[in-house]
Amino acid sequence: MPAQPHEPPGAPRRPTDSAPRRPESSAPRPPASGAAPRRVVVAIALLFVAVWLLALAGRSLVSADEGRYASLSLAMLQSGDWITPRLNGLIYFEKPPLQYWGGALAMAVFGINEFAARLWPGLAGLATVGLLGFTARRLWGAAAGLQAAVIAGATSWIVLNSHFLTLDAGLSAALTLVLCAVLLAERSDALHWWLLAWAGMGLAVLSKGPVGIVIPGAALVLQSLWRLDFSLWRRMRWLPGLALLLAITLPWFVAVSWRHPEFLQFFFVHEHLQRYLTPEARREGAWWYFAPILLVGLMPWTSALPWLLRPRRGDFAASLLLCWTAFVFLFFSASDSKLPSYILPMFPALVLLLVPHLERASSRALARHLLLPTAFWVLLLAALPFVARQAGSPDTPASALRPLLVGVAIGAVIFLAAAAAAWALLRRGRRRTALLAVGAGQLLALLVVLQSHDAFGQLKSSAAIARAVAPLIDARTPVYALRDYDQTLPFYLRRPVTLVEVRDEFEFGENLEPGRWIPTLDEFIARWNREPHAAAYLSRATLDELRARGLAMRIVYEDPRRLMVVKP
Repeated sequence: MPAQPHEPPGAPRRPTDSAPRRPESSAPRPPASGAAPRRVVVAIALLFVAVWLLALAGRSLVSADEGRYASLSLAMLQSGDWITPRLNGLIYFEKPPLQYWGGALAMAVFGINEFAARLWPGLAGLATVGLLGFTARRLWGAAAGLQAAVIAGATSWIVLNSHFLTLDAGLSAALTLVLCAVLLAERSDALHWWLLAWAGMGLAVLSKGPVGIVIPGAALVLQSLWRLDFSLWRRMRWLPGLALLLAITLPWFVAVSWRHPEFLQFFFVHEHLQRYLTPEARREGAWWYFAPILLVGLMPWTSALPWLLRPRRGDFAASLLLCWTAFVFLFFSASDSKLPSYILPMFPALVLLLVPHLERASSRALARHLLLPTAFWVLLLAALPFVARQAGSPDTPASALRPLLVGVAIGAVIFLAAAAAAWALLRRGRRRTALLAVGAGQLLALLVVLQSHDAFGQLKSSAAIARAVAPLIDARTPVYALRDYDQTLPFYLRRPVTLVEVRDEFEFGENLEPGRWIPTLDEFIARWNREPHAAAYLSRATLDELRARGLAMRIVYEDPRRLMVVKP
């Protein structure tokens, strides 16, 4: 039997927005006082989904992550090879293929465009919001479920990572499935919840590797040690669960290892152990690297963080959520390889931790908590004139930054208007509607800022380059990337380019297939001279060097950072 909804842990009995339950009756009942009618909730949910998905389009992909993962998906779609990932035509084993598969399917359905490229993280973000709302509803009741969805749908780091093409939104959604399923399984011990938890771990492994098992496993170990209670481990349905986990993960790992025996050592040792334990990825950061990301990423709910520092060891849900959050933060803080999106999987746990506290907070307390996000947006707005005066450099002209600054200003005004509306609602005691106003204001503000990023993003995108060179080349024209490479170039050209003196993350693939790249500039010059037609992506310094050596090149695109040339 599934667990029945109940009050959040520690919630006092007091009048709320909803009236007492009436006796069961077959006749339709009006909504409880203060509770939104079902049709209103459905309309708001549909509007939220539409706005969320529409925001995936309208911006060019930017280098590096967006171009990398879009190109990997496009290569799978074009080649029909769903086993061996290829980046710019070269074997690429840094990550598992689940997101590449999702991106390829999206492009097959919606075409090769930015919306399809970003659809997988966008859907992953929606899944995260939906899972958190569903779980909070099952644990604490309908009102808590709506609040969880509102909180998650406006949490800055969830919103932003769901609208940029990286692997972390997909990983976070899979881990959220694990977390939510374990919370529900602990209440009912139903087989389907346990199987969903094991399936979530399998999807997390296919999203980003062993971390999909490490995070939930370590969080459960920490919680068991803290509570001195290991009974949960005996109820985890190990036999069917492991069978499901292996059924999800093993087919691809076996298939790719069969084709490429070098995969296992590179993937597990080089890409995971060495990256975590050594700074070879050149992504070092201080021990406090993730602290500001946490504080800004949790906006507009950041001021509620102190509420979470009151451990409740006896409450299974609260203790697991706290251990999950702490482990993710500390695990990635200890790594020698750091990127801002790495701690995204802690934010769903933070959302569920916040729900009971926000549910029982008074209107006066919620009004006080509005001060921090309001101050944050006011400071951004006040800083814009200063930033506008200082903006601009040879590599980043002021014209590219101006639309972004305007977008930040519009976003700030939107949130401040929503905050003003929320304060008015709180004075009338309409707490849940006020939270909805804050969430809607934060979501719209973030999406406006994202859309205004495109002019600046063009400096890290090849969309305009591809448009300029497309009429001058055909499918047989070789295209080279000389000493520099933009990850979005293969996506916008719809095909790989030949790398010249470019190694970095391509080194493994270049060593396996040396014929697919050019190691020296001299070899490139010889090939360029032989080709009747050719195009090349390069910097101004490389162009000057080649012209000094007598190479004829005509510029067809130039911006402050790079050029595109063709053979006259």
